Amino acid sequence: MFPLYDTLHSRRFPVANWMLIAANALAFLYELQFSPAGLKRLIETWGLIPVHLLVNPSQAWITIFSAMFLHVGWLHILSNMWVLFIFGDNVEDRLGHVRYLVFYLLCGVAAGLLDAYVQPQSSVPMIGASGAIAGVLGAYLLLFPQAHILSFVPILFIFTLIEIPAYVFLIFWFILQLFSGITTMSGADSGGIAWWAHVGGFLFGLLAVNLFVRRRTLRTW
Repeated sequence: MFPLYDTLHSRRFPVANWMLIAANALAFLYELQFSPAGLKRLIETWGLIPVHLLVNPSQAWITIFSAMFLHVGWLHILSNMWVLFIFGDNVEDRLGHVRYLVFYLLCGVAAGLLDAYVQPQSSVPMIGASGAIAGVLGAYLLLFPQAHILSFVPILFIFTLIEIPAYVFLIFWFILQLFSGITTMSGADSGGIAWWAHVGGFLFGLLAVNLFVRRRTLRTW
């Protein structure tokens, strides 16, 4: 399933969400100036490498944040930013601009830490915004379960448009990430995807979002 748009409209312009999209886009444009060898060095320096984080956390901790803004290839960044564009605005609307920004970054931290915990000896850099975005999806599930997501869905090799309840779409997505993560632990190829980062980000977003929701102020007479 590939989401096209949701049925909710935010009441306020999503300043923080657009700032995050712009930051990711600028970082990707910066990456494009490097040769393949230079890009490899950049990713090895600023990507999150689990074994480095666990062996020397005082120096490697910054890569938890820098890795969130690095992408490899157009498909990687466009798919991530599209999902953030669809789901982030309404979550920001409920949290407020600053709280949403902090929440997003903490989701990315949780994603990176779980991935490093599951595979602590890995020397493969983890990059991409998908762990943080997974947290936004977890928050969306809790805040807007009855929304609908218009999606491309393959049925017998034919793609059709179906409006799917958000809770169905997001629970199915999470189960797929969890199943894929479990299979990689048994030795299956991960396909270059940090499945456990998705799981960690989603669970953190689902469990922590209520701590960030803006409380309506009461007026007394």
